[in-house]
Amino acid sequence: MLRVVPLAVAPVIQPRVRAAIDGDEAARRELLTEILPRVRNLVRYLVRTDDETDDITQDALVAVLVDLDTYRGEGKFEAWVDRIVARLAISRIRRRRDASKRDTQFTSDLMLASPNHASDEFLYRRQIVRMLDGLPLDQRHALVLHYVLDMTVPEAAAELGVPVETVRSRLRLAKSRLRTNETGEARVQEESEE
Repeated sequence: MLRVVPLAVAPVIQPRVRAAIDGDEAARRELLTEILPRVRNLVRYLVRTDDETDDITQDALVAVLVDLDTYRGEGKFEAWVDRIVARLAISRIRRRRDASKRDTQFTSDLMLASPNHASDEFLYRRQIVRMLDGLPLDQRHALVLHYVLDMTVPEAAAELGVPVETVRSRLRLAKSRLRTNETGEARVQEESEE
């Protein structure tokens, strides 16, 4: 019987990314300029306010630069960036929520489109962000990780630090809530047009 042995394929890193990894300042600036709209949109999908979006986007870009030399080319560069951004944003949200809980206990008691996108896409993105704003953060995070970042349910569960069934439940609840909100908005629009 013949035994099939997989051949190791050397990862291929794009020349512009390789130049940035090697320390070329111009390449780093170009790379950051290129990924900025993607990073900002992803952060905005995960958080609720533009103030948080700007802060986390800036920190995420710094994290990408700091970790750039760890990129091995084993997957798409954009997917690698997305994971760094998602981890950082979710970590910040958790810390803020934990701090808020501590403060509450002591006091006794979450697109801008890039400039080259068409205005229709800008409006579409704003509508998506508005719909995401209506979701609880745990459902929002599960939805973005699974549908925007294309993570599997087990990958999203590992990223969020919750059981797989919890992620499935959050996805089901989020989709149900989005459908309910969408039909409610459609009715309101129809009534206002009459």
